[in-house]
Amino acid sequence: MEKPDSKQLKRVLKPVHLWAIAVGLVISGEYFGWNFGWAVSGTIGFLIATLVITVMYVAFIFSYTELTTSIPHAGGAFAYAYRAMGPFGGLIAGYATLIDFLLATPAIAFALGSYLHFLYPGIDVFWSAVFFNVVFIALNISGVKESATFSVFITILAVAELLLFMGVVAPHFKMQNYLSNPMPFGWGGVFAALPFAVWFYLAIEGVAMVAEEVKDPKRNIPRGYISALSTLVFLALGVMIFTGGITDWRKLSGLDYPLPEAVGIALGKASGLTKLFASIGLFGLIASFHGTILASSRQVFAMARSGYLPRGLAVVNQKFKTPHWAIIAGGVISFAALYTGTTSQIIILSVMGAVVMYMMSMISLFVLRTKEPQLERPFKATFYPIFPAIALMLSAVCMIAIMYYNFYISLIFFAGLVVCVIIFMLMGKHKIKIMDDAMLDTPQQLVSNNANSVIN
Repeated sequence: MEKPDSKQLKRVLKPVHLWAIAVGLVISGEYFGWNFGWAVSGTIGFLIATLVITVMYVAFIFSYTELTTSIPHAGGAFAYAYRAMGPFGGLIAGYATLIDFLLATPAIAFALGSYLHFLYPGIDVFWSAVFFNVVFIALNISGVKESATFSVFITILAVAELLLFMGVVAPHFKMQNYLSNPMPFGWGGVFAALPFAVWFYLAIEGVAMVAEEVKDPKRNIPRGYISALSTLVFLALGVMIFTGGITDWRKLSGLDYPLPEAVGIALGKASGLTKLFASIGLFGLIASFHGTILASSRQVFAMARSGYLPRGLAVVNQKFKTPHWAIIAGGVISFAALYTGTTSQIIILSVMGAVVMYMMSMISLFVLRTKEPQLERPFKATFYPIFPAIALMLSAVCMIAIMYYNFYISLIFFAGLVVCVIIFMLMGKHKIKIMDDAMLDTPQQLVSNNANSVIN
């Protein structure tokens, strides 16, 4: 028999931890991945795509925070969709969120291996990625406060390095480079580039996964989200524009390490600062790698606790108060993903999961406003219903663009969802109510179930 606290997480996180986790989750997107967008759109085409996606994320975060603070549950969008739309809504949102975070992890691992290979060509990309997986699985198991403190430290270093990068390359920026062949594929290229623009901000919503471990979540979660988003918008636009003016952007559009290459072009590859930058460039990738493991494990934990995944994955380690089996399970999936595909393909799959999750979250917001008007909402969506409608519409546009330009990858995503739905129905999970206060459908049902638990 499990102890009473075997499925309870510890509330230790403060606003600075949330800022660090949110920025840390995302900041690798400034180091690599976004530059693949240049290959399909050019510099100006990608700038337009990025501005559109920035608007989407501003609208999304100022809407999503209402859900996060009203229902502070480790399942994030899975919990919101279940409460709003029932078992199938929860399943779709949970599947999308798992794809989002579990596949972001191996994408970042590829980049970590590539950065090390850039520094030391003798180091194998795959085995260095495996090494980082093992180390950060162990760190996350050791305790959320310890791992969050590490996030603060490593994220500050990563932000400082991006500021240093902009300072180093700014004197070498040439507008003629940036405006050379700016939209080679026209407006179609802008749509094709949307998933790579999403990579600039993807995973900021992961703060919702640690909501159950936040002190005073209804006050501190909005602070964490808003400060993080402001930081990321500044860094994304600065890094993208300065990098595009260093050389012919086509030389950087297919690399996993565009920033060290840009510094090498500006200062010379023999420069000590070039090597130093590549070395400390690992900090940004490590920050996101660490953060995605943290967030994805909480998603696995929450879905297992609710019976959507094997319940053994919901056990919390008695010593460290962390969901160790959920963390290990995510690591196994990351190992498997490293054997297949390329960085750009994994990024597109991860982004598909993200935009589906964004759509399900905004639909949940609208449904809950109607279904549960009395729900306590410490932070209400800004400019409702305009902001959530903008976020929903732009997420749908991203989804259509991804499906149009990446048909076979889209088939893989939806085939996985169909398999999950079939298994879900065959096991009869759609007929079972989740007895979890935060995921109950109505306040009346909450009162009823509490009364029943007292009687029993």
